[in-house]
Amino acid sequence: MAEFTGERVIPGQVDADLWNEHIARYAFAARRSAGRCVLDAGCGSGYGSALLAESARSVIGVDIAAEAVAYARHQFTAPRLAFVQASCTSLPFPDASFDLVVAFELIEHLADWSGLLMEIRRVLANEGECVISTPNLSYYAESRRRSGPNPFHVHEFDSEEFSTELGKVFPAVSLLVQNHVEGIGFQPVEGAGEPDLALADGRSDAAESHFLLAICTLAPKRPLPGFVYLPRTGNILRERELHIERLESELATKDAWLEQANQGKQDLVEMFRRQTAELEKSNRWAEELDAQLRAAKERIVQLQQELAELQETYEAKLRELEEEVRNRTEWALETERRLGKELEERCDELAECVRLLDRAEATVVERTAWAQRLDAQVRDLEAVLTAARTSRWLRLGRRLGLGPALGQG
Repeated sequence: MAEFTGERVIPGQVDADLWNEHIARYAFAARRSAGRCVLDAGCGSGYGSALLAESARSVIGVDIAAEAVAYARHQFTAPRLAFVQASCTSLPFPDASFDLVVAFELIEHLADWSGLLMEIRRVLANEGECVISTPNLSYYAESRRRSGPNPFHVHEFDSEEFSTELGKVFPAVSLLVQNHVEGIGFQPVEGAGEPDLALADGRSDAAESHFLLAICTLAPKRPLPGFVYLPRTGNILRERELHIERLESELATKDAWLEQANQGKQDLVEMFRRQTAELEKSNRWAEELDAQLRAAKERIVQLQQELAELQETYEAKLRELEEEVRNRTEWALETERRLGKELEERCDELAECVRLLDRAEATVVERTAWAQRLDAQVRDLEAVLTAARTSRWLRLGRRLGLGPALGQG
């Protein structure tokens, strides 16, 4: 089941005043729909299309919302009535296919409202009429001063802009105003003849009106009579009395709420006093903390200064140490190079000594072998000599004075 969202009217879900101002527009259009092919652009829940279908030759209600079209098809069925889901800025109908087009409370919802007007003119027959309405910005903005702009509206019109923009599309525009009016009604209790209407003053102020309504045609416009819609509940005084009773009941309820609110206010005041005392205590504690914090900040500044001085001293000492390390490093490198050179020279000398030692050792070995050979030769000679000394022949030769002289030994 469809629900009233605050903008699309659902029969039986809105108050009498809101319902009457919407159904009155369709009652006005119904006086012009007899025997005609009618398009209800932005038909919503379909109640207006159903009213027009009572006298029209055919009525097609168009709405872009699928749920609205589904509700209308379910709630309103008639041989000459149909509902179509489509955009009113791109109507799925041939040119000049409708004698009457109504578009009530639609134009203010569209960003492309000029596209809507062009589409209406396209599908409107040469002798056809367009009846279009919108809230009057001059009144509407004032009435919604506290609640704020209507979130469903994209662009709202005052009477001058409304007439101007319609005149750009349609050659003839007749502007009417729609207002809730107070009147005195005379109705027969039994039977009813043709109603008669007497208007005290036929003039109206478009700038102060509630709604703006225009009849647009492609042919020159004709003078329009006024129209008054009298709802079935015509005793407005009784309705106001009932409304006052409801307001008084609501006022009593609000008084009870106000009493509760006042008691709650007293409780809040007492709570506020306690919280104020606690806040003052907290403020004193905070002031003490602030004093401690200021002292701590001053000490931090002092320590930062001392740290800066120490850091400067340490940096100077570090530079001295770095210079000393650099000098010692250079000395160590130089010493390493010098000792390396000396070591290389000593190694060369040692190698030469080793070579000389090897050579001397070889000479000693050679001399030892030579000495050993000489010793062997000496022993051989001594043996020969000893043998010679002991020889009889040699001794006989010495006695005879012959042979070599051999020493005694």
